[in-house]
Amino acid sequence: MNRARWLCLLFWSAAASGAASDARLFFSRTFPGSAPPYLEVRVSAAGDAEYREAPDEELPLKFKLSEEESAAVFALTEKLDYFRHPLESPVRVAFMGTKLLRYESGDGKGEVKSEVKFNYSEDASAQTLLDWFERMAESAELRIDLERAAKYDHLGVMHALETLEGAMEGHRVVAAGQFLPMLDRIANSETYMHAARTLAADLAGEIRGPKK
Repeated sequence: MNRARWLCLLFWSAAASGAASDARLFFSRTFPGSAPPYLEVRVSAAGDAEYREAPDEELPLKFKLSEEESAAVFALTEKLDYFRHPLESPVRVAFMGTKLLRYESGDGKGEVKSEVKFNYSEDASAQTLLDWFERMAESAELRIDLERAAKYDHLGVMHALETLEGAMEGHRVVAAGQFLPMLDRIANSETYMHAARTLAADLAGEIRGPKK
């Protein structure tokens, strides 16, 4: 191993060890013709996350991952060597959108950054991490739909709640606590149908104390 490569590896090892407290992950999917055609998710080591449907969106939807969720995502990142190696599969498959995974740590002169783009990966850890980010995006979209219905379409609230219920049953919801403020508002407001209020209360109870 030449000296330059050794120094590079040493630098990365020191920077990445112990999942730096200022570490950040970025995921985006660009898929023209899909809905939405672009989405991105940013996650900090503390679990603070943001969802956008445009790179320049100034008011992203914010949510908070649990410690377990954040640890799982960053553990997979470490397993993937912080995206320093290609993930694209050599197998030809249909275009499923360009995915970008980026790891960042520090700022200024000490900043560490690495990223990888791919359409499809056969790497099991990459597939699992992709599923995490897709579930974060799905959860954000469910919350957007529920909040929109609660504000503008009271008759559509029941459908939004049933969709959320199905996602929870299918283990597709991440950072479930982000739904509690709206679920509580629906459950406690006579503006909504009794069935919707009951379901909202049930879902909130499930989030606060999952059944064993």
